Amino acid sequence: MPLSNSKDLKLAVLIDADNVPYSNVKGMMEEIAKFGTPTTKRIYADWTKPNSNGWKGVLLEHAITPIQQYSYTVGKNSSDSALIIDAMDLLYSGKLDGFCIVSSDSDFTRLAIRLRESGMKVIGIGEKKTPNSFIVACDRFIYIEVLDGAIQKKKPKTAVAADAKKPVEKPAEKALHKIDKQTIDLIEATIEDIEDDDGWAFLGDVGNLIVKKKPEFDPRNYGFSKLTPMLKSLTDILEIDERESDKKGIKHVYVRLRFN
Repeated sequence: MPLSNSKDLKLAVLIDADNVPYSNVKGMMEEIAKFGTPTTKRIYADWTKPNSNGWKGVLLEHAITPIQQYSYTVGKNSSDSALIIDAMDLLYSGKLDGFCIVSSDSDFTRLAIRLRESGMKVIGIGEKKTPNSFIVACDRFIYIEVLDGAIQKKKPKTAVAADAKKPVEKPAEKALHKIDKQTIDLIEATIEDIEDDDGWAFLGDVGNLIVKKKPEFDPRNYGFSKLTPMLKSLTDILEIDERESDKKGIKHVYVRLRFN
């Protein structure tokens, strides 16, 4: 669910190389393209250190400019300061509509808040270990683990053998088990917030409001590619109505709670 009018957004992509994996950079850049045009792409690290070598092979491929920041003190992440200073310089340039901060570090919480206070859209991308303080400071937050091409951690052989004994579940059924009660309550409350007199709510408006309430909400976190199939799986509590629109072949999807 991209941000509204995202096709026109000019974005600065600022990557904290110390706190995200280089293996998922292709998926990250493809995800960012859904929200707008990345006019500035920078990545911050101490490139003299061996742990930054993995990034070096993908920077040219994605036209990302590396910014050198030496670590003057052991245990301190000097790249954070460089990224924050550059972000403020770019903010005051007046040439951007939003920022994409790629990191799993809570140190960027205040930066995200400051950018939003200045009218910027802020998209965060990071691992599921990202502290909630940074997540909620963004307009939208995407977990790296759900992106196309994301590298999944391998299970131990014993776990694989145990899984082989379990009955095979259909994809939709397996995903349905991941929709927790808190998320279902969020969906129900959001529909109630914007429903019409007959209880119907436009699916696009439902999705937008859910993301405002919970920036990290993403159907892919629950095994679904989009919001529509996710809500269609909740047939015990929701009704779906697909209505014809003025454009041929395009339908507007509405949803309401079954107890209405």
